[in-house]
Amino acid sequence: MKKILFILTLTFSISVFSQQSITLNECYSLVETYYPLAKQNDLLANQNKIDLDVISNSKLPQISLDVQATYQSDVIEIPIPNAEIEGLNKDQYRATVSVNQIIYNGGLTDASLKVKTAQLKTKQKQVEVILYQLKQQINQLYFSVLLAQESQLLLKAKQTQLQAKIKEVQSGIKYGVILPASDKILQSELLKVDQQCQEIESNKSALIETLSSLISKPLSASTLFQNPELETKLQEKLNRPELELFQLKKEEIENSESLLSKQNSPKLLGFATGGYGNPGLNMLDNSFQTFYTLGVKVNWNIFDWNTNKKQRESLAINKDFIENETEIFKLNTNIALNQQQKEIEKFETFIISDLEIINLRKEVLKSADSQLKNGVITSSAYITELTNLFEDENTMVKHKTQLQLAKANYNVIKGQ
Repeated sequence: MKKILFILTLTFSISVFSQQSITLNECYSLVETYYPLAKQNDLLANQNKIDLDVISNSKLPQISLDVQATYQSDVIEIPIPNAEIEGLNKDQYRATVSVNQIIYNGGLTDASLKVKTAQLKTKQKQVEVILYQLKQQINQLYFSVLLAQESQLLLKAKQTQLQAKIKEVQSGIKYGVILPASDKILQSELLKVDQQCQEIESNKSALIETLSSLISKPLSASTLFQNPELETKLQEKLNRPELELFQLKKEEIENSESLLSKQNSPKLLGFATGGYGNPGLNMLDNSFQTFYTLGVKVNWNIFDWNTNKKQRESLAINKDFIENETEIFKLNTNIALNQQQKEIEKFETFIISDLEIINLRKEVLKSADSQLKNGVITSSAYITELTNLFEDENTMVKHKTQLQLAKANYNVIKGQ
């Protein structure tokens, strides 16, 4: 059995050069790049650029046009007897162009730009967090395919051994050493193995199709899934993107606090207005005329009923919420890490026992093989021992795959 497995593994390795292969890290990289959610990073960046342009435009002169025509029921009259002053028309017309320019606003514009930039970083990190969390789903699919791949190798080894044994038994039947119809039992077992191969191939194809959709890369049933070499570093600190997200949220709040502190600062504006109308600035001149005004003004909201202060207090509470979320996340992550560590230790112990069981099974099968050749036992007894060895070998393969899955999940949870 060991020699057959070695030959199959060698043949399988040679065929790798002519077929597509993929690694676990490639799956991680592909899902981060091509999963539909990843497109939001560019969308967020484009949206942020527009928002920054809008905020920056507040530094530019603001130009407005105002045109009006009115009719008044009464107008100003000058009560001077015999004064030859023409009264104002009740219909009046005016067109003005006004220009306002912020000279100083206490750094409000720059603070607004910083808030928008901080919001972009937070939103992009949220996308990164969701993409990172897909890694455990990839782990489950990848190692399920890997298990199916290893189980196929074992089934092919069992298939090859049965085919060889059928030829031996048929020869023994011919010379009267083995009971007639013994080969039929072996052929029946070979058909069962063929069914098992088909079932594993079908399940493997479904898993590969799901993984292919997740990482947006065409994969086929013939794709070779490389067995990763994984190491777990137990003393490393947490390096999860969620922790960076919490930090970015706090920075966003700090920028919002800075923005609020500048909202009530004095603002200095320059303005200019030019116009044409009847009357103009000279109310005694009842004719169409041009006019203009220039000036500066200060706008300072000196009392807002503590609205600004309360808004900053609310932001401070949000910061406390984030601290609490960080603490909860670390606690839950460490619990998950401890669970995965226990899983790793469990499967490492199982594998040691599996090796001992398989060695014993091989000795029993070797004895059964000799007894079958000499007609001491039936083919059914031999198949029982062969199946026992296969099941134990399959159990060890399963435990090895589960150990690798536990290590991969541990590294993902740790952020390695």
